[in-house]
Amino acid sequence: MKSHLAFAVLSAFISATVHAELRWDQTTLELHPTYGEKEAIGHFKYQNIGKAPMKLTSVKTSCGCTVANWKKDEIAPGEKGEITATFSIGNRTGTQVKAVTVETDEPSSQPMVLTLKAVLPEGLSLEPGFVSWKIGEPPTAKTLLVTAGKGYPGKKLDVQSSSPEFAATLEPVKGGGSWKITVTPVQTGRNVSGVIAIKTDIPKDSPAVYYANASVVGAPGSASQQ
Repeated sequence: MKSHLAFAVLSAFISATVHAELRWDQTTLELHPTYGEKEAIGHFKYQNIGKAPMKLTSVKTSCGCTVANWKKDEIAPGEKGEITATFSIGNRTGTQVKAVTVETDEPSSQPMVLTLKAVLPEGLSLEPGFVSWKIGEPPTAKTLLVTAGKGYPGKKLDVQSSSPEFAATLEPVKGGGSWKITVTPVQTGRNVSGVIAIKTDIPKDSPAVYYANASVVGAPGSASQQ
């Protein structure tokens, strides 16, 4: 009986001391992709510093715009590896924070949350995003201001109106980094709408396009009744 008890105690001691443990080089990565890049890729490197093998049982990302990849689930003692997180930038700007949650079969370990922070350069900002006139209002010109974000590498813009009811012209603002778009309706006697397209010269393979709306709205005679 005593020998069985001693064996059980010894087994418990061994199992408590022989375990697997992942040590991460970094659990938070900050990336600064340049304008026009389509992806931001972070490499989270790890090593099993324990004395037992372990298995990755779950690797989940916080959104569909981020994909996690790794080469194998089984990690031997002393073995190194990495989880690659690929964030699809799309039309996003500003700071984006994405998470990758990693779980293993090691009973003593808690889920590890890896954080990928992508600081994306601003493209163009448009203020305001639309211009409008009331029916019967004088068809005077109104302006939109296009401003380039820090580090924006584009040099040329082109503006086009989707409707012959609105004329749109573009001129750079003195000092650089911004442009003024002047929109003028042909008439304001009835409801019409159109889209002002601001076409850029970057990225070269698929230049970005920004949009503003223009419209004449209201009931006939509404302006004269005010």
